[in-house]
Amino acid sequence: MKVHRAQENPFAPIDMLGAKKTELRTQFAALCYRMRKGKPEILLVTSRRRRRWIIPKGWPQDGMLPAQSAAIEALEEAGVEGKTHPVSLGHFSYTKQHVSGRALPCVALVYALKVKTVHDSYRESKQRKRKWFSQAQAARKVTDPELAFLIATFDPNHLKRA
Repeated sequence: MKVHRAQENPFAPIDMLGAKKTELRTQFAALCYRMRKGKPEILLVTSRRRRRWIIPKGWPQDGMLPAQSAAIEALEEAGVEGKTHPVSLGHFSYTKQHVSGRALPCVALVYALKVKTVHDSYRESKQRKRKWFSQAQAARKVTDPELAFLIATFDPNHLKRA
């Protein structure tokens, strides 16, 4: 049960899967990019279980701003560090399969992270693959239509000032 919004309309209301509003989970994600020949390249990582291409994301970190939490996830899941933009690019919704087997509705707020350092060794290097893609390729590789839209329309030259 992956899709929360109609495939034809990535902006349809979020399907709560019968959950109460207090059961909606929030995560923070990093859209990691670098510039090559004036165009952004996007770094994707594989999910641990299903090996789908995704962006690094995770739970809020105590005492950290959302963009900082996203940067921590980028370091742990993709082994990259850089400058994180403090204003969210947008969000996407998805279903997270809890270890109990229960489907949890989640929303991930996405923050741009301009990669400065790529580490050879990082926390989840044995659990995930990482790969750079052109912007168009990255948008095609992810399965979530909202995330694909965010990637396809991302323009680092138009990041809003904080």
